[in-house]
Amino acid sequence: MSEQLQEELQEDLAKVIEEFEKKCQQNPNNVMAHHHLGLVYLKAGRVDDAIRMLERAIAIDPMSAESMINLGAIYFGKGDLTRAQELNEEAVRVMPETAQAHANLGLIWQQRNELDKAVDAYEKAIQHNPKLATVWINMTAVLTMRGEDARALKSARKGVELDPDSPLAQNNLAVALFFSGEYKLAKEHMEKARELGYSVDPNFVDRLHQELA
Repeated sequence: MSEQLQEELQEDLAKVIEEFEKKCQQNPNNVMAHHHLGLVYLKAGRVDDAIRMLERAIAIDPMSAESMINLGAIYFGKGDLTRAQELNEEAVRVMPETAQAHANLGLIWQQRNELDKAVDAYEKAIQHNPKLATVWINMTAVLTMRGEDARALKSARKGVELDPDSPLAQNNLAVALFFSGEYKLAKEHMEKARELGYSVDPNFVDRLHQELA
């Protein structure tokens, strides 16, 4: 990205921030203005301000699941899994059908190596929205770790179907195919993952080459 383009983007963000700050000042109880200002702050790299605005949105409307989910994502990025879990669980409480909150909880449980809970959360996310590619992709990794090769392969194929340009989806499918004994097809998807920029595990590459030798 050129310096000129970066400057233009920063100028655009500054204008948007100014616009939403005015809206928040004019109507301190405008939930969506505070919510969107938080997201714009985040895009501008002003994380603390983003947290403050999203917390304000939740204070105005304790049923604002979207604000909880976005705030939870910030805390997840900061490594605060406890706070991220609290926010997503609250989002599920106020809006049980929100697939993204269930998906986020799945990722939190996955990070904690609570694999059964992760799968349960991912399945709930799929129940509410079966078209979230990241859910299928993440669940593939968990199912592979649990040794559920058939389910992992099914999940991996769905992930690639929904997002064929995801390097992680292609890699996960390669791994799932490997454990299902489909080595030639695994190699094809491994190469596709590489083409998309994924750093394939060298140990996996060696094992695959051994099976194909």
